[in-house]
Amino acid sequence: MSSPLKIEKIKQPAEEEKGPEIKTKSGGARKIIILSILAILVIAGAIYGTRTVTFYEHHETTDDAQIDGSINPILPRVSGYIEEIMVKENQPVKAGDLLVKIDTRDLQAKVDQSRAALANARAAVAVSRANVLAARTRHEKEAADVQRYQALRDKEEISRQEFDAAAAASEASAAQLQAAQQQVVAAEAQVAQRQADLQGSALPLSYTVITAPVSGIVAKKNVEVGQLVQAGQPLMAIVESSDPWVVANFKETQLTKMRVGQKVEVEVDAYPDRKFNARIESLSAATGARFSLLPPDNATGNFTKVVQRIPVKIVFTDPPDPQRPLRVGMNVSVVVNVG
Repeated sequence: MSSPLKIEKIKQPAEEEKGPEIKTKSGGARKIIILSILAILVIAGAIYGTRTVTFYEHHETTDDAQIDGSINPILPRVSGYIEEIMVKENQPVKAGDLLVKIDTRDLQAKVDQSRAALANARAAVAVSRANVLAARTRHEKEAADVQRYQALRDKEEISRQEFDAAAAASEASAAQLQAAQQQVVAAEAQVAQRQADLQGSALPLSYTVITAPVSGIVAKKNVEVGQLVQAGQPLMAIVESSDPWVVANFKETQLTKMRVGQKVEVEVDAYPDRKFNARIESLSAATGARFSLLPPDNATGNFTKVVQRIPVKIVFTDPPDPQRPLRVGMNVSVVVNVG
């Protein structure tokens, strides 16, 4: 019974001696792993930092940018009641499509009056020309009488009084002919005036038909049938769906290397899976603050230097993508390759 106990006592110290050795080996392995991971992270960080520094040395970026485009307001040129509306909100239209019709009855009445006045003026011209013909005939007769009376007077077959009466009648008919001719000129001038009046009244009548000036999409429709509108009142707008561009507001410190024609990469927030190619078309001549309602005046009060932003116009070089339409006002991020 005593031998097993002795064996255990002999083995126990040997096992205790192996424990620290195993712990030392496992601890060393962990340190190696940790140091390896730290080294990898340091190397990755150095590579990433180097690439980032290199990238920003040759690129300028901003997310203070939006899609912009042409928005054409639709304004009536005459006042009147809306008779018919042919389009709806967000409806695509083409240039020349009929949008709105204004009641034409008042303007048509003015056109009819002008047309009647023109007809009267033309009739007056016809009467004046007839008067000229009659006056010319009478004057020719009186002038012929003077010539006959002159021959008779030379022969002393008529009295001086008779000859003077014939000469006076000839002069009077000449004056009447001249007056009739002037009446024709005045009547023709009246016809020209009435023609201008007719054109002036017909022009507003043509304005009662409002058509789309460009192709695009109807937006901000603010008119209903029966509504009384005034000349110049906004009825709707047409947003051109073709040729949008980007307005990116870069800090003034980012413009050092920026030039017209440089390549740009545009990422639209609505389509994160697609990047659009573009280029710089122009840089604004003034900061955005200068176009605000109340531009800052640095000559008054305490001066605090604020980094200004300059609008930069960027145009797309990729063809339009029907699956990813670019709508005015969309937020985008841009990256400019400044070389």
